[in-house]
Amino acid sequence: MRLHRNLCFTVIDSLMAIFNEGVYADKVVALALKKDKRWGSKDRKFVAETIYEIVRWKRLYAEIAEVKEPFTRDNVWRIFAVWAVLRGITLPDWKYFEHTPVRRIKGKFDELSKIRKFKESIPDWMDEIGVKELGEKKWSQEIAAQNKQAEVILRVNTLKTTKEKLRAILMDDNIETEFLKDYQDALILKERANVFLTQAFKDGLFEVQDASSQLVAYYLDVEPGMRVVDTCAGAGGKTLHLASLMNNKGQLIAMDIYESKLKQLKTRAKRNGVHNVEFRVIDSTKVIKKLHEKADRVLIDAPCSGLGVLKRNPDSKWKLQPEFIENIKKTQAEVLDNYSKIVKPGGKMVYATCSVLPSENEEQIKHFLNSEAGKNFSFVKEHKVLAHESGFDGFYMALLERNK
Repeated sequence: MRLHRNLCFTVIDSLMAIFNEGVYADKVVALALKKDKRWGSKDRKFVAETIYEIVRWKRLYAEIAEVKEPFTRDNVWRIFAVWAVLRGITLPDWKYFEHTPVRRIKGKFDELSKIRKFKESIPDWMDEIGVKELGEKKWSQEIAAQNKQAEVILRVNTLKTTKEKLRAILMDDNIETEFLKDYQDALILKERANVFLTQAFKDGLFEVQDASSQLVAYYLDVEPGMRVVDTCAGAGGKTLHLASLMNNKGQLIAMDIYESKLKQLKTRAKRNGVHNVEFRVIDSTKVIKKLHEKADRVLIDAPCSGLGVLKRNPDSKWKLQPEFIENIKKTQAEVLDNYSKIVKPGGKMVYATCSVLPSENEEQIKHFLNSEAGKNFSFVKEHKVLAHESGFDGFYMALLERNK
């Protein structure tokens, strides 16, 4: 592979913004890809994948490069040189690569690869909590899986088309997909492509949604005509899936504390042809109280550490702090306590997170069932998805039923 100066400069600029200014990687990449309209798909792929790759392996590469944060521009070039050497790329005769110790880089990589926190490029505290909650073996397997590039998975919008039809439509755009066994609405891309530019996406025939995330709506066991509440809807990936499973029939209430996210959901719902959704901003306790014991089904897609989705959000490894996990566990308990009251007698509730930590999952459910609010519920089943077993995101979901 030959390195092109303008592409490399864009990567360096982007990494400076992510590492030193705390800008989210996905936002930086989106801006970077708009920088030069003359770039072809290979150029854009190089920019996006190189940025994510270096963000993912930041700790390992910085250690090999012998640089510390906050990084100067020269530091970032040294990190870039480490990435290139380890990828077997011949460094061009640029001033940034003068005196790059190629042999020492390879030797240091071999040495650090024996220590998990460097090998998997994670903070010390994250390694400690992973071992504490999952055990050495399982954590080693899980964090290794989380460092692989995420697959692109589509969820077919069954309100508008079928898997077979969508697959044929995308094939006409030279986008090859395959069916995924045990995932009813999923198509997996054979090669990465910008599917958001396709007419099929603009027509609302699919959404991009990880395979594990697609399991949650099914777990809630909804039927057309029900009253269903998605209490932490966000931008609404699961809301839209629920709408399709309900055939647009019944009442689907999407709630969130952020009005901006619900605005995004409105746009997506319109594109998807979804018209049985109501949007409610949780700006006071009254919003919840009005729904007490009114819903057949309630989804609590709880805020969490996101330790199951590091492969698609590698920069969160560096943004996340141990205090956040302690605080989010309190929020999860409060959310379960408050939102469970929406379920009517005989109704069902799913608690879900995109975390692999038992303290955010199984232990939260045990704590809830032993609480005052939880005594009205019976445990039905739970399902934990680990990335190293499934190949997809780490997820947890528990189904509870309110006693009649």
